Order: sequence, then C-alpha cells, then structure tokens
Amino acid sequence: MKHDLKRGALLLASATFFTAALNALQKLTGSTLPALEITFFRNLFSLPFVLLIASRTGIVLKTHHFGGHVLRSVVGLISMIMVVITVTRLPLAEQQVLSYTQPLFLVLLSIPLLHERPSFQRWIAVLIGFSGVVVVALGKGLLHGADSAVPAWAYFVALAQGGVGALTTMQIRQLSATESSTTIALWQAILMTSMTALPLPFIWTTPDLTDALCLVAVGAFAGIAQVLQTEAFASAQVSAIGPFAYSGLLWAALIGWFGFGEIPGVAMVIGGLLIIGSGVWMLRHDRPARQKAVAEGTMDAATGTPP
Repeated sequence: MKHDLKRGALLLASATFFTAALNALQKLTGSTLPALEITFFRNLFSLPFVLLIASRTGIVLKTHHFGGHVLRSVVGLISMIMVVITVTRLPLAEQQVLSYTQPLFLVLLSIPLLHERPSFQRWIAVLIGFSGVVVVALGKGLLHGADSAVPAWAYFVALAQGGVGALTTMQIRQLSATESSTTIALWQAILMTSMTALPLPFIWTTPDLTDALCLVAVGAFAGIAQVLQTEAFASAQVSAIGPFAYSGLLWAALIGWFGFGEIPGVAMVIGGLLIIGSGVWMLRHDRPARQKAVAEGTMDAATGTPP
C-alpha cells in the first residue's frame, strides 16, 4: 500500500466533518421526527455510496455467516438510534466527546469476547480516558444531582453508545476473518435499511420540506463520510492517521457554537483532552506491535516459513 500521510489525514479529517454535519442535521430533525425514521433515511440515502465503494472491488453478497451480518446490523442499528437520541438532547461537542470512549470499551470487551490480555499501557490509557468521562460528568453536576436543562440519562446513553459502537467494531473484526469489507458494508446497508423500513408505517411522521431535505442530506453525508474514510485508510496506515479522526470534536464544537449557540465549558474541554489523549496513546502504542508483526511476516516470507 502506498503510504500518503497528507492525503490520508486530509481525507479522514474531511470524513469527520461530514459526520459532524450529519449529526447536526439529525439534531435539527430529531425534535420533530422519530429517531427510527431518521435512521431509515440515513441508511436509505447512503446506500448508493456503499454500492459505489463496493463496485470498485466487485459487489459480492455471497456469505456463509448471514446470522453474523444480521447480529452486526442489529447492534449497529441500536448504535445509530442512540446517536440520534443523544445529539437531539446534548450539545454536539459533548456527544462527540463521549462517543470517543469507543476505543476504551474495545479494550474492556476484548477480554471476554476475544480472550485478549491488554497490556499495562492499555490499562493506563483506559483509566485516563474514563477519568475524562468523570471530568465531563463533574462539569455538568451529574455526580451530585445538580439541576440541568439536559436530562442526566442522555449522558449515560451517549456513554453507552460508545460501548455499543465498540461491540459493533468487534463484530466487524470477527466477520472480516472470512468476509471482505465490501461484503460486510453491503449487508449492513441492506439489512439496516430493511429493518428500519418494517416499523416505518407504525411510527411515520410526514416531514415538511425542510426536514425532508435534511433527511436526504443526512444519508448523503453519511455515504460521503464512509467513502472518504475508506479512501483515507487506503491511503495511509491507520496508526499514522488515526489521531486525525479526533478532529471531529473541532467540527462538532464549531457547528454547535455557530449553529446552535452551544459554547463548550472548561470541564468538557479538559475531559475531552483526556479521552482523546488516551485514544491517541493507544494508537501510538499499537504502532510498534504492528511494525514488529510486519517485519516478522516479511522475514518469514523471505525464508519460506509460514507466519
């Protein structure tokens, strides 16, 4: 793979911008439309972009793990709905910060599900990351029952969404052992669109013209973000450009500030830095292990020994 750090970083930062923008649109529509309806249109209008990605390597739907795709889609759908619920009620920057706990939950879930033994550095990163969550909670008075215009449960749902997102990532890892990334993405898009279409007649709320345009844009932005992210990780190593995924906090803060008048507090900034710092630390800690694995694989290939 050709390693183009500048291109990969720019593409990934652009992907996070479109993700922040679609969350802002979900926030706008979430006050009048059901979360399930918004999620349906997000999947429906992003489907053409998924097909575009898949067409480059070949559209393959054949699978021996259909049940795995169904389970992955159900969990992913729950995560999407949780995002709509939380962005509707929380400031965009705060929801974005709490979503960055996903790598921390990945470490915790890897123990029972993948039987991994996290290193000491990973445990330190997890402690730092969750200390950032505590700082954000203290800033909102959630730990001592202070009154707030935002319901406390919304923060817990946002934090739980990080865990559900981590479970989704883990399921993708397990499926990718036998399935191509395009097959996984295709089944996800098809199944999520179908699952959200089934209950639609029972919860349907007719959107006005503005909401309808926002729903189209939500799906389009989700698809564009996926294309940009795919291109980013095809351009450079994940460990090198991974930290640029956290630029989403900047976009969320700016859109929240200028679009909704949401000014980030000091506790949110400090907590966000702790959470992001722990994620970057884990990315950097993974790099030597990956380089060692590549070096060992190259040596094995040169000597004819199976890795």
